Amino acid sequence: MKRFLLLFVTLCFALSGCFVVKPPENPELKKVTVVLDWIPNTNHTGMYLAKDLGYYAEVGLDVEIIQPPEDGAVALVAGGKADFGVSFQEEIAFALDADEPMPVTAVAAILQHNTSGIISLKDKGITSPKGLEGKKYATWDMPVEKAILKSVIESDGGSFDKVKMIPSTVTDVITALQTNVDAVWIYYGWDGVAAEVKGLDTNYFDFRSINPVLDFYTPILISGNDFLKNNGETAKKFLAATAKGYEYAVANPKEAAECLVRNAPETDLEIAIKSQEFLSGEYIAEAEKWGVIDPERWSGFYTWLFERGLTKKLLGTAGFTNEYLK
Repeated sequence: MKRFLLLFVTLCFALSGCFVVKPPENPELKKVTVVLDWIPNTNHTGMYLAKDLGYYAEVGLDVEIIQPPEDGAVALVAGGKADFGVSFQEEIAFALDADEPMPVTAVAAILQHNTSGIISLKDKGITSPKGLEGKKYATWDMPVEKAILKSVIESDGGSFDKVKMIPSTVTDVITALQTNVDAVWIYYGWDGVAAEVKGLDTNYFDFRSINPVLDFYTPILISGNDFLKNNGETAKKFLAATAKGYEYAVANPKEAAECLVRNAPETDLEIAIKSQEFLSGEYIAEAEKWGVIDPERWSGFYTWLFERGLTKKLLGTAGFTNEYLK
């Protein structure tokens, strides 16, 4: 009966976009919480799909997806207040490098590659990193951000010191590019696609094509070390069901976008659909399956951080595992 109900739910979903007939609450399901890194977006769609299509329920889990607090997902997960969270490889580096390391571990890569880079309006003439000289860049004022910018600018023969750094927490890239800044760091899968949808004529360069070591893992799923130690089977079930959600998103980008919008009605559907189409090639890419992390790429980026004095310790492959994807 249970499998019939789940099949019925999935069929309803497939036939009617994001319309889902959810099974009744089951007190026998184990509660699991996931805290996001930001407002719901296409990085998170696989989890919403796994929830709405019944993949979590099928493995005995009742998953709650929650918004992040001010201090972010890592602190919540490290403190045992959430079972899983969305984070970034550089964030885990600093959590592990602290005088009192946070007890968290990356358990899956949401995207296989770093899709971030610098966007600007075409009339600014910023066609490569060197083009940032003399231009106003909206900065989060973070050491790792500035180190990456400095690296790509200097590799292009430019001077980082000639960039006009404008401290700004940009939440609306479209507006920012048309006001007081010339260039913004974005994740192309959302803001780059949004610029396309809104008809902006832009230039863009990404970091991974300039230096492969900057193809670090962002975003990732993390969990607390105590949770993993005491709930290993639950972690495996959660990741298996989550993988099915992302696999569905790869095969069905339009339906995946509709699911995201149903869960986050403030989301622009046109942008969500275009974003899902873009990310359908990034969730798994050339990896053997969703979620796996390459130890060489992971440690390569940590070596890069250490060599630039951004971490006190050479972290190597610390802070991640593929064990729970098996």
